[in-house]
Amino acid sequence: MSVGIKPINDYVLIKRIEAEEKTASGIVLPSQAKEQPQIAEVLAVGPGTDEVKMVVKKGDKVIFGQYGGMELKYKNEEYKLVRQSDIYATVA
Repeated sequence: MSVGIKPINDYVLIKRIEAEEKTASGIVLPSQAKEQPQIAEVLAVGPGTDEVKMVVKKGDKVIFGQYGGMELKYKNEEYKLVRQSDIYATVA
C-alpha cells in the first residue's frame, strides 16, 4: 500500500493500529476512554544515513514513543512520522 509519503534520512512513516473497544472482561469503552495505542504498522521507511542503518521495514509492527515524531493528516488519514530511534521494538 503506497500512501504517497516517502520518508527521507532515518524517518519512518507509521500508522497506529486501532485499540480494542472492549476490555478483557467485556466492558465496552467509549471513544474518550480509549487509550491511544502505542503499536503501529510501518508504511514506509527512509533510506537511512551514513550513521544510521535502517533495521525496520515496511509491514513491521512496532512499539513507539508516545511523544516522539510528528503527527500528520494526509488524504483524510492520520499518520505519524518518527525517527527510527523513536521506535523501541518490533512486535512478532
